[in-house]
Amino acid sequence: QVQLVESGGGLVQAGGSLALSCAASRSIVNINGMGWYRQAPGKQRELVAAITAGGSTNYAESVKGRFTISRDNAKNTLYLQMNSLKPEDTAVYYCNGRFGYNDPVYWGQGTQVTVSS
Repeated sequence: QVQLVESGGGLVQAGGSLALSCAASRSIVNINGMGWYRQAPGKQRELVAAITAGGSTNYAESVKGRFTISRDNAKNTLYLQMNSLKPEDTAVYYCNGRFGYNDPVYWGQGTQVTVSS
């Protein structure tokens, strides 16, 4: 098992930047897949970005070129750098992780990101 705790959310003006962190309660070296999801009011939770243990990444089309996902195994932390933020990026952002394909997915409690126009 692993506990995940997000931080770094807040209120920012359009065009601004925020950096989210997701701290794990144990080593993330063996957590093969980690990612950031978001859920806006009245909408389904959607994938924002994901990263494998080997460093391969993929992004939602809506954030490509603006967001960067990274992981620091030494610090047991997942990051999401968000630049050029838009009001439509407003949502609760969640991190998740899964050790392997057949393992359960672990979620953090979420952090609110609000982008004002």
